[in-house]
Amino acid sequence: MKTHWRTHVCSPLRRRHRCGNGRPHPRQRLAPGRDHLRPRRPPARPAHRHLRRVRPFAEDAAKSYGYERAETDWRRIAEADDIDVVSIVVANRLHREIAEALTAAAKHVLCEKPLSDTLEDARAMAELEAAVDVVTGIGFGYRRQPGIAQIARMVQEGDLGTLTQFNGTYWCDYGADPAVPIAWRYKGPMGSGALGDVGSHITDLAEFICGPLVSVSGAQMATIITHRPPAMEGISGGRGATTAAEATEVVENDDIALFSLRFASGAVGTISVSRVAFGCPNNLAFDVLGTGGKVRFDMNRAGEIQVDDTAPRAGLRGPRQVLVGTDFPYFQDGSSMAFGGVGVTQIDQFVYQARAFLDQVAGVDEGLAPVPTFAHGYRAIRIQDAIARCASADGATVAIDF
Repeated sequence: MKTHWRTHVCSPLRRRHRCGNGRPHPRQRLAPGRDHLRPRRPPARPAHRHLRRVRPFAEDAAKSYGYERAETDWRRIAEADDIDVVSIVVANRLHREIAEALTAAAKHVLCEKPLSDTLEDARAMAELEAAVDVVTGIGFGYRRQPGIAQIARMVQEGDLGTLTQFNGTYWCDYGADPAVPIAWRYKGPMGSGALGDVGSHITDLAEFICGPLVSVSGAQMATIITHRPPAMEGISGGRGATTAAEATEVVENDDIALFSLRFASGAVGTISVSRVAFGCPNNLAFDVLGTGGKVRFDMNRAGEIQVDDTAPRAGLRGPRQVLVGTDFPYFQDGSSMAFGGVGVTQIDQFVYQARAFLDQVAGVDEGLAPVPTFAHGYRAIRIQDAIARCASADGATVAIDF
């Protein structure tokens, strides 16, 4: 393989929004659940003005991360014969077009979630994946957290007995301040707000750990902050950017989403997601219960899991802290200090994901699970659509029959 393994396709104009996938990590509006829904197109700007603005930030990113060069047009990347692997992290509406061009150029593609902005495009990308002879995947990176992967292993090996319940939350506060200006995150139909942004992650984890879902019910969505100040250039809806301008722009989608789950195994569950949860910068947490034990993960304490089962002798039962260590997936060969107590962060999971994807490309088997495919991404958007339809039907049960 050539040496240029990974190139982020990104818009440096999103420089002031910081996400877990590195500094320049743009995400555009997801319009789930309706084939006819598409995001509003921004007003056209002269290309030379756009390039003058983005090139300095692209060049700064290349210098910071050690890349040989920066490009401001993704087509140049598709044409480059010294690039083999590309990670797509641009606007969701562009995913299909770029993925089609990159795979046609025989490049391997790791695409950020959500897979696309419509069911139609997501379906087309899943069909594309089945027809091309390159490695493709979607970035559900939380699967690579050692603690989460260990919990999935415990469930699969029957350590918790028969699975009974999954309760998950993903609460963020990037939209908690009403003075945060309007941005793409706050536009689009109900189901494309908190549910699309953070709910997709926790729902994917529910299936990753507990198996396939068969239905959702009791869904509710709420818009708590109904108006925001006008947009500010370079701001994509992240924390830390506020304005004193009058709140005149309408928020179109959900700040909060709640729903119940039923799994094929017979287990049930609940999920709650929010982008307006005060004091919760990035609070992903869940409990998994079975007839023989329970386990808890909290992203705020990512270097451990809490376990309670029948292993301790009588009189010594109760929740106990188990530190992430060398027996956990990814940690032994992924940490520079591979012993218990070192801990992990959200950044580590992106490293593990990149390594697993590059292993797939190179045909190296280190025992790492394959990266979820475009087909997984298409399924995720269809589940998101089922939740949105459930909410619009006053919580009536919606079957997931795919």
